Amino acid sequence: MRTDYLGNPVSAASDAAQAAVDDFIAGFLAYETRAANILAAADAAPGEPLLNAYAAVLWLLLEAPDAAARAAPYLARAQAALDGAHERERQIVAFVSAWSADDIPGALSIADAILEAWPRDLLILKLRQYHDFNRGDFPAMLRAASRCLPAAGDIPYLHGMLAFAYEQCHLLEEAEAAARHALSLQRKEPWAQHALAHVMLTQGRIDEGVAFLEGVRDTWTDLNSFMDTHLWWHLALFYLSQGRFEAALAAYDEHCWTQSRDYSQDQVGAVSLLARLELAGVDVGPRWSDLADHLAARADDIVQPFLSLQYLFGLARAGRPEADQLLAAIRRAAVEAPDFVRATWRDVALPAAEGLVAHVRGDYPAALRGLRAALPRLAEVGGSHAQRDLFDQIVLDALIRSDRLSEAQQMLELRRGFDPDGLPVNQALADLYERLDLPAQAAVARERVARRRAGL
Repeated sequence: MRTDYLGNPVSAASDAAQAAVDDFIAGFLAYETRAANILAAADAAPGEPLLNAYAAVLWLLLEAPDAAARAAPYLARAQAALDGAHERERQIVAFVSAWSADDIPGALSIADAILEAWPRDLLILKLRQYHDFNRGDFPAMLRAASRCLPAAGDIPYLHGMLAFAYEQCHLLEEAEAAARHALSLQRKEPWAQHALAHVMLTQGRIDEGVAFLEGVRDTWTDLNSFMDTHLWWHLALFYLSQGRFEAALAAYDEHCWTQSRDYSQDQVGAVSLLARLELAGVDVGPRWSDLADHLAARADDIVQPFLSLQYLFGLARAGRPEADQLLAAIRRAAVEAPDFVRATWRDVALPAAEGLVAHVRGDYPAALRGLRAALPRLAEVGGSHAQRDLFDQIVLDALIRSDRLSEAQQMLELRRGFDPDGLPVNQALADLYERLDLPAQAAVARERVARRRAGL
């Protein structure tokens, strides 16, 4: 029996098939473009169940309404080729089949069985964490990775997965230790770099975050569009805090919105960064219109609530009629979505969606009603703490625009607690304290703005 490069059994019938399996696993864990080579490899070997199951995985990660249809031919070939397959491969095909049928609870149960028997199957671990992340179940991400640690502690990618799970559970010291251990094993471990950037952003270590990401930027080679654009997105957030608005805008123009403009993750990263730039007072020019040209195809896309909310904001901000079409689709999902996710659509995504559209259209009281109803449970829609912070920023903007200044002051001072020298937060506080007739506090904030500008 052959094994993959992590030591897991495979029934590949040829050296070429095994090489393709290894290339996909390693490429997937490293977020490298070579993972896409699995499609050609599967087409060349229709009788290889694992190759075709992995090809189906790649299509399902498209995060689009037609993803399951695109995965279907590969999944059918994998199912038809199970005679003689190893039991692990049979379970992998079952996992992909459940995922394709949108039976996520069933897929997670199968993933747990695979990891119990083969804890070095880090690709299945990564996919399990992907689904946990999309449901906001961060302790499940940590639990799954921790259980693999005794068997796979020599693999840097496992420590990167641990680091991000720790960070999403607010265990920041553990997250940093895991990320730095991963990077000590392999400097080019982008998920560990990403997790450490999260820690630094959360702790307000802004200048250190810039220095860290710029210091590892030379390793951002051969990355897929998500990982490359998302690392630049994190760097742009640090630039925004520093008040380096031109650098943040350049990151958008030259990196975050230059690759797979029809891909979900590239699109929501662009929406989020443009929104944050505007909330910081930056004129983004015609960029919303350009972005909306690509978002228009998402008018009925309710694959994931976190994604749909950001498509909706981008379409609404650009004044596109597709925003109302997508809002109607979200309302349908609140009634018709599968049982395991229906309450999230109904109680979280729908009020958030209505709040986002109201904010864009200037109805700030309605924006606050919708968004504040959603915020306590917003983790259920998916996304990281850093990504979901956009919704808090929109609430803050609505408070200020509604002249609810005392509430805004409370939010802003909490934000300054984890970004003490941030230029946008101190500028907002300076303006707010002037309106609240608190000149001494306004002067403190303006002094922080001046110090940050002087340091640019």
